[in-house]
Amino acid sequence: MDPFFGKILVRFNAGFLILASVGGLATDIAGSFFGTGAEAVLLGNAPGTGIGFIEAHGLALIIGVTLWRIAYSRTWHAFLAAVHLLLGTANLAFWQFFIAADVLVVGYVTTAAHFLFVVAHLAALAGSARLAASH
Repeated sequence: MDPFFGKILVRFNAGFLILASVGGLATDIAGSFFGTGAEAVLLGNAPGTGIGFIEAHGLALIIGVTLWRIAYSRTWHAFLAAVHLLLGTANLAFWQFFIAADVLVVGYVTTAAHFLFVVAHLAALAGSARLAASH
């Protein structure tokens, strides 16, 4: 993949991670500390269990901000494929969360986006490897 398009993919991915994680953190904080919002149903009797939600969305925000600011390297495609594979797989493994919180649309959109990013980054990595080999 041409470095120009690779940079665009990484930047687009960073933007997605930033926006999605900020939304997730807002929902996590509302449910964990104020007993409101979609997660209130899940966290009402055990607000401390929100730690996993806050950690995951907080780390996604840190990764997104870092990627927005960091110099491009094709090795970021492998890293980002792994990040999105983890996040998408976690969504599938805990799909019951989306059902219980009545946020299935969020589940569908974010999980699909995670796996689309896996495919896009693997394709970019393969394309950049072919490009490097041909030079």
